[in-house]
Amino acid sequence: MAQKTDGLHAILSNPAVYDFVQALFGAGKSRRRLVLDHIRAEPGDVILDIGCGTGELLEFLPRGIDYHGFDLSPRYIDAARARHPGQGTFECMDIADYHPADGAPAADIVLAIGVLHHLDDDLAAKLLRTARDQLRPGGRFVSLDGTLVDDQSAIARALVLRDRGQNIRAPGAYTSLAHEAFERVDTHIRSDLLRIPYTHCILECTRL
Repeated sequence: MAQKTDGLHAILSNPAVYDFVQALFGAGKSRRRLVLDHIRAEPGDVILDIGCGTGELLEFLPRGIDYHGFDLSPRYIDAARARHPGQGTFECMDIADYHPADGAPAADIVLAIGVLHHLDDDLAAKLLRTARDQLRPGGRFVSLDGTLVDDQSAIARALVLRDRGQNIRAPGAYTSLAHEAFERVDTHIRSDLLRIPYTHCILECTRL
């Protein structure tokens, strides 16, 4: 995973600092809109959350889901477990190493929020294939990442390029990667999710 690790980027490895900065930028609004407009989960859905961080998305998802979060940071996973005791599961592991219990249903939704722009093309393609393999037919993969578009403001472009992830892509590049794993890919560009100028690319991919 390629990401910047100096200065403020290193500080963001601290779960408390990460949550504070997210709140400062209005990430609560972003997650609420993402859940309502794009994730669209329903009670009973099995949801796998790749790169779940401190589990901040879980509080915006409907009650009654079967939630499983994964992250490679032990500190984030510890914070997620403390934040959501008894709600879902949180594992410090690669999603590729996850195997549901015998007889467990396949996932209805797989999430990768703020993940793909940390991965080069080969790793991103591998993650997308793994996500597809975890989904039931008709299940969906949803991702959100910073993106570069022709008409975005100079401030938004500068902020996107200062992200910890070093693989920021244009929407077409995210879409092309997704098509390597999914038969249907719907791409959405949003610039209204944070308090600061920022441009996001959201993919909704369906396993047919």
